[in-house]
Amino acid sequence: MAPAGQRGIPGHKCPPLFFGSDCMQSWDPCLTPLELHGALFLHGPYWTPGLFRLIALGTCGDSCTHVRQPPKTWMGATVFVQPLDLVKNRMQLSGEGAKTREYKTSFHALTSILRAEGLRGIYTGLSAGLLRQATYTTTRLGIYTVLFERLTGADGTPPGFLLKALIGMTAGATGAFVGTPAEVALIRMTADGRLPPDQRRGYKNVFDALIRIVREEGVPTLWRGCIPTMARAVVVNAAQLASYSQSKQFLLDSGYFSDNILCHFCASMISGLVTTAASMPVDIAKTRIQNMRTIDGKPEYKNGLDVLVKVIRYEGFFSLWKGFTPYYARLGPHTVLTFIFLEQMNKAYKRLFLSG
Repeated sequence: MAPAGQRGIPGHKCPPLFFGSDCMQSWDPCLTPLELHGALFLHGPYWTPGLFRLIALGTCGDSCTHVRQPPKTWMGATVFVQPLDLVKNRMQLSGEGAKTREYKTSFHALTSILRAEGLRGIYTGLSAGLLRQATYTTTRLGIYTVLFERLTGADGTPPGFLLKALIGMTAGATGAFVGTPAEVALIRMTADGRLPPDQRRGYKNVFDALIRIVREEGVPTLWRGCIPTMARAVVVNAAQLASYSQSKQFLLDSGYFSDNILCHFCASMISGLVTTAASMPVDIAKTRIQNMRTIDGKPEYKNGLDVLVKVIRYEGFFSLWKGFTPYYARLGPHTVLTFIFLEQMNKAYKRLFLSG
């Protein structure tokens, strides 16, 4: 725990629901609500189990452990979202270079994979997914926490909204860079099953993948596609924040909604759709670049822009949104639950600590 007076709102006790009695006695919350807000945005679709464990535990020692050591809970959540990742990646790679697609819908992709590869097949690349969370999420949270503390005023005044958004995007981009090697391994491992047996890479696990990539293609290949990976992190953060704020204001101005949980739910649903639509073209560029092969010393794609141009030319404009359903199935619930939770937490915080 940080020394008293350095964190939180001076003179205020922590809400016992989220923080513990130890925090209340010292008046030194491990994370202020504003810091927790930022942490939730940074964790992507993997924060939910850790959040509910944090609320349920209600003790400072344990809850601080889970907030400060995210790999335990977010890596656990990867087990549940791994099949969605695999289906999304397969759909983004299907029909590459041609207008004929291997899968008509997400459901068709899922059933085809189960029929051809079995239940175990939909968990191909799980080790890479776990490593991605261990590197990506931990770095994001660490960078965010450091920047947030550096930019907090001497009197405990937190950074403004735009500055917090900038901190979030910076932390997300940095985390994406650190997590790119695991992302490359994940894309290749989840894509392997769609290839003929003689063309498969056949990585045994994420460490085998990383070692072979370095040995066969060189160290720089581990960071192949890092630019679109970082761009996606920035787009997701920016689109979520901006679209939710705008959607909520639009609903309130319509006269049909008041500032309640229904309004927050509808606004966050809209935000999830907007964020998914905005980030998918960048995501497909990332997927194609990280999975591409070098043929006769020449890579299939020059850069992310080349991917977008070729997808539109050979597969059609709307192919940029291949895999929309599984992508939204991951991102949508995260967006909805995050904003609803933040709105309720804001209200509770204002009622309990700022009303007087």
